[in-house]
Amino acid sequence: MKEYVLKNDDFLVSQTDAKGIIIFANDDFCAISGYSIDELVGKPHNIVRHKDMPKAAFKDLWDAIKNDKIWSGYVKNRAKGGGFYWVFATVYPMYDITRKEQTYLSCRRKASQQEIEEAEALYKTLR
Repeated sequence: MKEYVLKNDDFLVSQTDAKGIIIFANDDFCAISGYSIDELVGKPHNIVRHKDMPKAAFKDLWDAIKNDKIWSGYVKNRAKGGGFYWVFATVYPMYDITRKEQTYLSCRRKASQQEIEEAEALYKTLR
């Protein structure tokens, strides 16, 4: 499986509704994930979930954001072509006044090699 290493200035942004359905994705997210905007919008955000990610990490994420708290952590994502990429993600709960509903904004940047190694070691203990 091929790893895609983000560039230092890559900044992936997506927004989901309260159920995790993608309602917005920026160009960097589309390019790095390998999906077009039309392939992402309307799909669950877990379209990019990698099988190596422990369920406990996503439980922690959802527990935080459902309680109106900001969550940050390292995530290994799956690209459309079968490759993968690591990001440091911060997810912000927010009320979208246009949609008149709770949404979540996820902003992701490059994770360093050391951060990735530490996350991998931690995630092996969480299976």
